[in-house]
Amino acid sequence: MPGRLSSPDVAVHRNDLLRRYQAVRAHSLALAQPLSAEDQCIQSMPDASPTKWHLAHTSWFFEAVVLAAHVPGWRPYDRRFFHLFNSYYESLGPRHPRPQRGLLTRPSLDEVLAYRSHVDEAMQALLAGDGPADAAASLVELGLQHEQQHQELILTDILHAFSCNPLLPAYRRPEPPVLRLAGSGPAPQWLALPGGVVEVGHAGPGFAFDSETPRHAVLLRPFQIASRLVTCGEYAEFIADGGYRRASLWLSDGWAAVQAQGWRAPAYWLAPGDPRAPAEDWQVFGLHGVQPLDASAPVSQLSLYEAAAYAEWAGARLPTEFEWEAASVQPGLDQATGHVWQWTRSSYDPYPGFRPLSGAVGEYNGKFMVGQVVLRGGSLATPPGHTRPSYRNFFPPAARWQFSGLRLAKDAEC
Repeated sequence: MPGRLSSPDVAVHRNDLLRRYQAVRAHSLALAQPLSAEDQCIQSMPDASPTKWHLAHTSWFFEAVVLAAHVPGWRPYDRRFFHLFNSYYESLGPRHPRPQRGLLTRPSLDEVLAYRSHVDEAMQALLAGDGPADAAASLVELGLQHEQQHQELILTDILHAFSCNPLLPAYRRPEPPVLRLAGSGPAPQWLALPGGVVEVGHAGPGFAFDSETPRHAVLLRPFQIASRLVTCGEYAEFIADGGYRRASLWLSDGWAAVQAQGWRAPAYWLAPGDPRAPAEDWQVFGLHGVQPLDASAPVSQLSLYEAAAYAEWAGARLPTEFEWEAASVQPGLDQATGHVWQWTRSSYDPYPGFRPLSGAVGEYNGKFMVGQVVLRGGSLATPPGHTRPSYRNFFPPAARWQFSGLRLAKDAEC
């Protein structure tokens, strides 16, 4: 959780906080820049939100959590926004229903941008003046980390929306094709770890979410973990071998999802001959539009069920989140972050001794610790510097609209 500031570091920290505030806020606008006003209003499913809503909600967080509490006499920009752009904070009042965020054609995008400017002006005055108290500075830090999470969601949510468009538009201009040799690349190496008692969780210094604490000891059995992520080429072999037709590979809920949803490949894969983008071979839809499948790229847009089925097919398993964390700091583990989030076989549960933060921000993580599965690492959509080895992302096991893939593990050979 955000640490307290010692007196000699306060001025330096506040200057840094102001610079980072400006950079983070500018990056959100840069992510939205390629999108039209129409793009920014669309909501393609209840789990996703419009870009315009993300821009407004992250401003609402600074207004409702920081400015309203720490600026004497603060007057809301528009009281209706407290209802429209609250996400799930029960203690901060009622909310517009999440599945209906795409119906908010008003306020307009211009009004949302004006709201952001108003909040930015007040926040920069707060940070540039005598500076906020330590408690407020900790909330500002949380707000910046929160906005970085929404920056990733801006990309994953618009990608899902564009995947529903028969034109399959690109978010960014396609990159020039890279010539690669056929095949999935060299086989992964198996890194052997001895297990034993290891410390996991955030040790500091620096920021961490409350769910990463307290740091504690866990007992691991000896295990092996793959040096790299599973690739698209390897996953295509799973498909070709009937992976989506063999119930024996799947968890029960996963097999039910395969049957109910008609899954035959990862989300955003286009089979040969798909009428939206006909081709002779597999293609993949992503932020750069439709591209030929890169056999050496990490496979992405997988649910936990698909990741676990592939692991079963490969004669391996998924690592626990504690195995992943212990391995992530070892030499030889490649692609730990910056590619895809990596499913683990761990439920998103509180650590021993976990206590939520006080106040409204106590609702940030703790109340979601049921029915979710932990992912570790970080994806190509994660802002640089946002993650760390102890970072715990989480989603329901059927979710596959994120940049989520897998790394294999197995028990140590006797």
